[in-house]
Amino acid sequence: MQLIQENPDLSAYLAADEAIDHHHPVVREVSARLASDVQDSYEYARAAFEYVRDRITHSQDADDPRVTWRASDVLEQGTGICYAKAHALAALLRAEDIPTALCYQYLGVVHGLVAVRFQGSWHRQDPRGNKPGVDARFSLAGERLAFTPDPSSNEMDHPVLYAAPHPTVLRALRDAPDRSHLWRTLPAVLP
Repeated sequence: MQLIQENPDLSAYLAADEAIDHHHPVVREVSARLASDVQDSYEYARAAFEYVRDRITHSQDADDPRVTWRASDVLEQGTGICYAKAHALAALLRAEDIPTALCYQYLGVVHGLVAVRFQGSWHRQDPRGNKPGVDARFSLAGERLAFTPDPSSNEMDHPVLYAAPHPTVLRALRDAPDRSHLWRTLPAVLP
């Protein structure tokens, strides 16, 4: 699949916004801690991915009713669904000047993940969190995502790389008073 940058300006994929608040002290503290244990940006990206995948619970898996959407809140509260975890990973990566995009898959509902820019190319990564049947890993040598779309079920990868969270996704997160409500209102497609 050919990935398509929504914005041709690569600096857009380093920017902070309301959801990817990489200048927030919580994000800066986690990024500094992760950066102190690695030698280069590739090792940092792997460490940040594994931190979000393994240390931030997927709220559905953990039966956590809280809905987080801002990266700093995700890191502080330690929970979020795929979109929120993608926001947290994007913030940690952008905090260390690694261009990071938000991207999506259609899997009956819209699933969120990120793409990182290394070696002149974008590489999708899925920090959703592993569980039985899900084994996502950080990789530049081929995708190791949580899910593979099933075309026979009308599932597919969405090729656009967004610099900011898609407004439909952000609206669903913000409008949800709890995870059970969010689960009933997850977007099935992106307009």
